[in-house]
This record gives sequence, structure tokens and C-alpha cells, in this order.
Amino acid sequence: MNVVDSSGWLEYFADGGNADFFAPAIEDTKSLLVPVICLYEVFKKILQQSGINEAQVHVSDMKQGKIIELDESLALSAAKLSADLKLPMADSLILATARANDAVLWTQDEHFKDLDGVKYIEKK
Repeated sequence: MNVVDSSGWLEYFADGGNADFFAPAIEDTKSLLVPVICLYEVFKKILQQSGINEAQVHVSDMKQGKIIELDESLALSAAKLSADLKLPMADSLILATARANDAVLWTQDEHFKDLDGVKYIEKK
């Protein structure tokens, strides 16, 4: 199973320099888990940059994977990760989602660089 963090989704949708790195995880929709916080972050960023229509199209693409809702267990796991690893809230929720589902986290976010279960590429 795979989880792509918000920066990876945005890179993929923008066809940025690291888009090819994220493509295998994003395009394997049967193994793709999408934390609900990623929907929020990606929708908001694309809405601000490109408008509602573009944001809705890309969120629709994200929903090809399995959406993982935030529940009590995930929230508490994320809070612990945030405290232990000094991660921001959204990052801790994304990491907690990956870990709770034995998934690989794909990212270009330096917060995750040396963590177990993470496939990291430096942002170009």
C-alpha cells in the first residue's frame, strides 16, 4: 500500500521535476490510500492557484484511491507522532495514516527524510 503526501500530489499534478517519482504510487490506484487531510491541502492549494474547476478535477483524481477518514485512533497516533518527531499536524496525520495501514509514504517533504517506511526524494 502507498500514501502520497500533499506535496507529492501537487508535484504530480503540476508535472514538476519530481512528478515521475510519484507517478508509480499515484497511478497504482488499487494500492493507493489517500488521507483526508491530503484532500484538504491539495484542494485548497489548487483552488487558490487555479480556481474551483481545476481543484475539483484533481480531487476527483485523488478519489480514485481509497480515502482514509480521520478517526479517534488515527488522531491520537498522529498527536503522539507530532510530539515525538516534532512534526506539524498535517504531516503527523499523513504519517500516522501510512503507518496504521502498513503503507509506504512517498514524499519530497524534508520532515520525513530519514524515517522508516518513507520513500523520499529531494525537492527540485
